[in-house]
Amino acid sequence: MSKKFLSLIIVPHCAQRFKTITVSQKTLKLLGVIGAFAAIAMVGFLVDYFAMNVTRAKYKALLSETSQQKKQLSEYEQSIRKLRETVKNFENYARKLNVMAGLRSPEVMEELGIGSGDTTDIESSEPGGGPSIPPAGQAVSLQEAQALALKAEDVGKNLDVLASFFEAQTIKLASTPTIWPTIGWVSSPFAYRDDPFTGKRQFHYGIDIATNFGNPIVATANGIVISLGNDKMGGKNIVISHGNGITTHYLHLSKFLVKSGQKIKRGDVIGLVGNTGKARGPHLHYEVRVNNRPVNPYNYILEEE
Repeated sequence: MSKKFLSLIIVPHCAQRFKTITVSQKTLKLLGVIGAFAAIAMVGFLVDYFAMNVTRAKYKALLSETSQQKKQLSEYEQSIRKLRETVKNFENYARKLNVMAGLRSPEVMEELGIGSGDTTDIESSEPGGGPSIPPAGQAVSLQEAQALALKAEDVGKNLDVLASFFEAQTIKLASTPTIWPTIGWVSSPFAYRDDPFTGKRQFHYGIDIATNFGNPIVATANGIVISLGNDKMGGKNIVISHGNGITTHYLHLSKFLVKSGQKIKRGDVIGLVGNTGKARGPHLHYEVRVNNRPVNPYNYILEEE
């Protein structure tokens, strides 16, 4: 059987001989196969090239995102370290306030969440314990950050309790008679004495402050005027209730400057010095009573004479 050939005749424009290229059918098939493989390889190369470009773009985006996340993480860790120091400072401050407030019993300290003031050795107060707060310089995990947040919340609750305590103490102090009711000198203390009218030995349940007639008399603490009286012994007198069973009594006044039921503050002028009632001269008889029992006013007065 004769071989089949394919002839390609090339005709030049100039006057030259024709050129004939003869290719066998087998060779032509081989060239076709090679061309097909080359085309497939070129398509695969182009697909891979474009895929690599897309991958490189994604990689660059991921690198940028990772860099931003690392920066944010670094800022978060720095913020947590600052928070750790803040919590430590607040806890130390809270401990000092607890000592000032006298809250020293283990039961109260545990109730208020007071620790050692060192946040490097604090564990969660939840049953079963919890993650401890890491010391400065170490990486901070999510659980550790949560533990720090819980500790900050505990300290915050403690400070709220302390604020309420000191607020109550402030109210109590404001209602405690701590100043002199008028300017003068003590002519008769809280002690036994010879009664100036009878000469008998008896206890004097207050202090007499000798001063000029008409000098102002001030309330020694916040309170409410519960009585304005006038009798043979005390003359014109005022009784002020300060709460907690404490009352103050002002006797021998010449004039009232308040009304019954009136709220007054420490330092408010309530009347004027006189010599009404059983009195030999102008003076103020001043008493402090706790649950209607006379106590020494000196134990309450914080001002110097």
